[in-house]
Amino acid sequence: MKALSDAIGARRDDLIRLTQDLIRIPTLNPPGQHYHDICAFLEARLAPGGWDCEMVRAKGTPGDCAAYPRWNLIARRRGTRPGDCVHFNSHHDVVEVGAGWTRDPFGGEHDVAQDRIYGRGSCDMKGGLAASIIAAEAFVATCPDFAGRIEISATADEESGGFGGVAYLAERGDFADVQHVIIPEPLHKDRICLGHRGVWWAEIETHGRIAHGSMPFLGDSAIRHMGAVLDEMERTLWPLLAGRHTEMPVIPEGARASTLNVNSIHGGEPDLGPEFTGLPAPCVADRCRITIDRRFLVEEDPAEVKREIAALMERVRERRPGFRYEIRDLFEVAPSMTERDAPVVRTTAAAIERVLGRQAGYVVSPGTYDQKHIDRIGKLKNCIAYGPGVLEMAHQPDEWIGVTDMIDSARVMALVLNDLLGQPGESGRP
Repeated sequence: MKALSDAIGARRDDLIRLTQDLIRIPTLNPPGQHYHDICAFLEARLAPGGWDCEMVRAKGTPGDCAAYPRWNLIARRRGTRPGDCVHFNSHHDVVEVGAGWTRDPFGGEHDVAQDRIYGRGSCDMKGGLAASIIAAEAFVATCPDFAGRIEISATADEESGGFGGVAYLAERGDFADVQHVIIPEPLHKDRICLGHRGVWWAEIETHGRIAHGSMPFLGDSAIRHMGAVLDEMERTLWPLLAGRHTEMPVIPEGARASTLNVNSIHGGEPDLGPEFTGLPAPCVADRCRITIDRRFLVEEDPAEVKREIAALMERVRERRPGFRYEIRDLFEVAPSMTERDAPVVRTTAAAIERVLGRQAGYVVSPGTYDQKHIDRIGKLKNCIAYGPGVLEMAHQPDEWIGVTDMIDSARVMALVLNDLLGQPGESGRP
């Protein structure tokens, strides 16, 4: 353990530079900028060290186009003898910057006094990607006669569902010969994330009839109809969901209940953008649309989740003459949770205790991440999220990652490699 720990400590400056370099590539999603750049950067980093690198474009997936191709990188390093494969998967895309920053969001600023690196994606999850690379490189240097195979992937579009990333790779069969997966999402360095809640996204549209805004009584406002839908949600659905709680160890505490968010609302005339300086036309809105984000628990039936929304819409219809609506499914993922006695869970928990001197905590994420595709498509249950960072910093202004946290997490990941590949171990897949 000491040799591995020292090897990672010696790479502290390298870890800082690597994290900064990754942050400085603005892989914004949407629309999907600089995906090829970050994959090429990682290939240039890993290939000279003996890693077999493959660039994979997820052609035909949502968002993939000539302007914004969905590029992924898989790097593989084979050992000297047969054994398991441990795969570290990190997404390279980041969300929009948003307002409220006091630092350059793509500057990768290292605040030595605070022991932090700032920037969009630092926490979610380029710091975790950098830590996994340092862990793997230190392990290979310290234990060159390892068994099996190590893989590191940097994948696209996790922030928008992962279909151009892990889902595409899983459909290709890239996880068929993998036994253990660690996803370095920012769930705190002393916690193992076993899985996530379920999610259903849907679009609800109300219909009306256009008319002159000075004579709204000749039309039928779809916006007013949607107002009635939102009122019904306030009065009946949100209180109902707040009373449902799960036995899953979801964090933060508020996410142990079922939740519903209205992600967006659009009604009437389209927004013509800041360049348009004219006035809108006086029209009654003949359509209004909301996107809902329903997070459900392992104890809930997904079919019943959908029936609740349909029943709510029918209650509104019964009270409102002329009320017409549509519900369109957008996205659905079942809850996922790995058992605590799974090999990768036991091995990571033991490594956390050895590195940090305390027992690991076990949590479940409030939102989904790419474990859903490894479970559903890849048919691999031996998967966890474990990485540095404070979950609440994800998507925030002045997002940051702690350098010491990255070092500690890298030590944990390197120990996991040592326990699974550095000596005879058990396979996570029958």
